[in-house]
Amino acid sequence: MFDTDELVINMGPQHPSTHGVLRVVLKLDGERVVDSDVVIGYLHRGIEKLSENRDWTQIILLTDRMDYVAAATNNLGYCETVEKLMSLEVPRRARYIRTILAELQRIASHCLWLGTHAMDIGAMTVFLYAFRERELILDLFEEYCGARLTYNSMRIGGLPLDISPGWDKKVREFCTIMDEKVDDYEQLLTNNRIWLERTRQVGVISGPEAVAIGLSGPALRGSGVARDLRKDEPYAAYDEFEFDIPLGGAGDTYDRYLVRLEEFRQSVRIVRQALDGLPSGPIIGKVPRLIKPPAGETYHAIEAPKGEIGYFIVSDGKSTNPYRFRVRPPSFCNLQALPRLIKGHLVADVVALIGSLDIVLGEVDR
Repeated sequence: MFDTDELVINMGPQHPSTHGVLRVVLKLDGERVVDSDVVIGYLHRGIEKLSENRDWTQIILLTDRMDYVAAATNNLGYCETVEKLMSLEVPRRARYIRTILAELQRIASHCLWLGTHAMDIGAMTVFLYAFRERELILDLFEEYCGARLTYNSMRIGGLPLDISPGWDKKVREFCTIMDEKVDDYEQLLTNNRIWLERTRQVGVISGPEAVAIGLSGPALRGSGVARDLRKDEPYAAYDEFEFDIPLGGAGDTYDRYLVRLEEFRQSVRIVRQALDGLPSGPIIGKVPRLIKPPAGETYHAIEAPKGEIGYFIVSDGKSTNPYRFRVRPPSFCNLQALPRLIKGHLVADVVALIGSLDIVLGEVDR
């Protein structure tokens, strides 16, 4: 008589493929996942509470440290929320440069995602390729603001710095390089039979289910839902550019891969248009020396590389600190789908599915 008891094991929190200190408690029947429980909270960050004890400008530094591989978009979302509360007008040149920085950040974030996701599934070469291109973007950020990871690259009302002479030319050169390299990524993976076996029909989720769970970004668009805040609720200078929203059909891990791959190309397209039409003028609007928004509350969201990042802030109109600060992070919301995605799959597929959601635990445990 065989023992048919289910086995309960811990995957993480010290596991390289959980992309941080994520613990997944798996209930297994052999190697197949019967049920799972996602356990978070190991980082103890407290960024939302810390922000209520910092002035409005100091908070920009804290937003860097949520999704720390996409710090520029965190900065952008927060600054635009405060600008919305204060009814500040951002100069057109600043909006264009913000868009360039945000799209370079999207490419850098997707490079890290592609490299680590492919390596989790066993494709080592792609990791080396993707990080090579990511380094080029980090060089551009370093030239712009002096930092390579936590940029502090935006200010309420505009930007801290204008671009240096020749920086735009270097960005154009990078765009040319990136166009060629995305083709290399495709050649390595898109029709690779091992990659197809590991990603097709793995973690299938329909559009309505994805919406109900709260997925956003490439994970949602992979299920065929055309939701992109750059198009639906334009911010920065996105309403002035032409670009397409890539969509998946099957809603599996392979579709989520294809969506992000096409986003590389669309980001390069947006950056080129922004460089072509870059206006002259100031890079910061008329901002009071002491930032003290009027009493009220507002919510504003942007399309970060991982999905919709939104900020809810409340001002009492008297203090130089926010009365309430709350973040809607895409990694946290997308992680809700993991138990649904991994049920019925093998333990090896859990690794592929965590990677296909593209989470950062700094944002989950904010």
